[in-house]
Amino acid sequence: MFPVARAALNLAARGIQHTAVRQAHGKYEPNFHDKYGNLVLLGGATVFTAVWGYVFTKAGIEWGLSPVGRVTPKEWRE
Repeated sequence: MFPVARAALNLAARGIQHTAVRQAHGKYEPNFHDKYGNLVLLGGATVFTAVWGYVFTKAGIEWGLSPVGRVTPKEWRE
């Protein structure tokens, strides 16, 4: 390996190590997702269920009913 490339890799590795050490010693502060993540997830699930429940009940969709016995042939018109 060339000395310049080796030095560049060593500097990059040292920078990454320095950043990792600095973050490891820092005080952990919860972010938005830590604070409100579950609440947002439950709220979204509630809205999703409410909207689709309304759509399914108001749309008049009949589920799983067979047309057998309800469809009758009409007389042929000439």
